[in-house]
Amino acid sequence: MADAGAGSTRRMWCSVPERMQLHLAMLALQFGYAGFHVVSRAALNMGISKIVFIVYRNVIAFLLLVPFAYFLEKKERPAITLNFLVQFFLLALVGITANQGFYLLGLDNTSPTFASAIQNSVPAITFLMAALLRIEKVRLDRKDGIAKVLGTAFCVAGASVITLYKGPAIYSPAPPLHAVGPAWRPSLAALGDAAGKNWTLGCVYLIGHCLSWSGWLVLQAPVLKKYPARLSVTSYTCFFGLLQFLVISAFIERDSSRWLVHTGGEVFSIFYAGVVASGIAFAVQIWCIDRGGPVFVAVYQPVQTLVVAIMASIALGEQFFLGGIIGAVLIIAGLYLVLWGKSEERKFALEKAAIQSAPEHGNIRPPAHIKAPSLTQPLLPPSTENV
Repeated sequence: MADAGAGSTRRMWCSVPERMQLHLAMLALQFGYAGFHVVSRAALNMGISKIVFIVYRNVIAFLLLVPFAYFLEKKERPAITLNFLVQFFLLALVGITANQGFYLLGLDNTSPTFASAIQNSVPAITFLMAALLRIEKVRLDRKDGIAKVLGTAFCVAGASVITLYKGPAIYSPAPPLHAVGPAWRPSLAALGDAAGKNWTLGCVYLIGHCLSWSGWLVLQAPVLKKYPARLSVTSYTCFFGLLQFLVISAFIERDSSRWLVHTGGEVFSIFYAGVVASGIAFAVQIWCIDRGGPVFVAVYQPVQTLVVAIMASIALGEQFFLGGIIGAVLIIAGLYLVLWGKSEERKFALEKAAIQSAPEHGNIRPPAHIKAPSLTQPLLPPSTENV
């Protein structure tokens, strides 16, 4: 019965168009990351060591990913070479060590809300990096190029409005939500408390985090073309990132008592970070990069701020202000512009290929009574950008 149910669920998911699968996966990813902001801040407030938190997070992620990578990609995994190992090491240095390290250092000196807000620069940075490396094609003299540039700007602007502009209250939750657990209010408020911290230094760390994240998104795309085993790439990246952090911890965290986990809250925060924000998120993200491209993944980043606003309104009883409505409209408009621009770019490429192939078939004309053979091969090789 269980196997039949699992098979039915798998068939239902496979029947969903890949375009819809990508959108659903990215939305789920933003919900997971939104919770991670609060969980990480809670872990720091509990006094857990930053380096210990990251090491345990990557240990859990690695143990979660390795079995799936080994068994599911056993036949399609290319042979490992020194060149691949160097690329995986560099991916780990950018996407694990620098990315996670700068994030926790920045979060420790600021707040979850500000960390989520500044991450909205990731789409713009990723778009610029991908364009400079010619991974993402941009033609400002065509409508598709203009749409992608405007869409990225709209997403960043929308998320910034949600964070920086409140305006009048549009929605206020019912009184019971405010009344639930008065004893919890100080601890919940402390999740975003950064009193006594170096705010400027925290901003510098978070900017480094955004640069590392954008670089990681862009650099994964060419690696996946040469090594298409997505889960294996993620596993190798986690492995090298873990090794790098262990080397760092040997110099920074020598007190053995700091490696002990004392409370259930610390255990939950570590497992959430390892399972949701690393194991599942890495696998989903690398699949979306492979199928939709790095800019498609990055452009969903501003949705995270919207999710944080909604979660705070429902769970913490916070009001929903006009700024949130305006920001949501800008984010949705930006997403539509970018995705529409990518769609128009594909149409233009197909039309160009059809025009170029016409002269080749025009020199030899079959007799009128003989029907021309139909094309058995597509005009273009299958593209990884399905959105």
